[in-house]
Amino acid sequence: FSEGTVGILNNKAVALLSSLMWKIGFYTHISFGGIALFIGWIQFSTKVRNRYLKIHQSVGYIYVISVLLSAPSAFFIAMFADEGQWAGLGFSCLSVIWFYTTLMAYLAIKRNQFVRHQYLMIYSYAACFAAVTLRIWLPILILTFGNYGTAYIIVAWLSWIPNILVAYLIVNKLRGACNTHLTFLN
Repeated sequence: FSEGTVGILNNKAVALLSSLMWKIGFYTHISFGGIALFIGWIQFSTKVRNRYLKIHQSVGYIYVISVLLSAPSAFFIAMFADEGQWAGLGFSCLSVIWFYTTLMAYLAIKRNQFVRHQYLMIYSYAACFAAVTLRIWLPILILTFGNYGTAYIIVAWLSWIPNILVAYLIVNKLRGACNTHLTFLN
């Protein structure tokens, strides 16, 4: 197939698809974002973390590098999002959250702040998982609203805001369990 003839590239201008900078941004984002999405879930396995710490650390390092390359690329290509500034703003916010939570999680683990690291990585992967939720929501929204444009603007926000809210609930549940556990120990 040729670029611009399938999927999300359908609405892109030929000039944009011909731009070397846009291509670098796009392919960096989807390549490294795909790696992060594929390996990120492994990091939540207590079994891997407890039994195979070196694997957890190695996979974590690959995840962090992947995100720190993919998120800025996503920010760049968000400037050229279909349907203009509102969709672009949604995806830009997502890329900033993804980058920030991942970087802060990395810095937390370097400071031996294990709980903070865990919480931030939950938010990071929730942002990463927006790639999946976008693909779930977009066809539903297209069917609901009857056009791609409206659906795309909504999905630019709906792909990640509920994920972040779920991460918030998970972190709060863990905090409650941790506080209960600590209270029990005192």
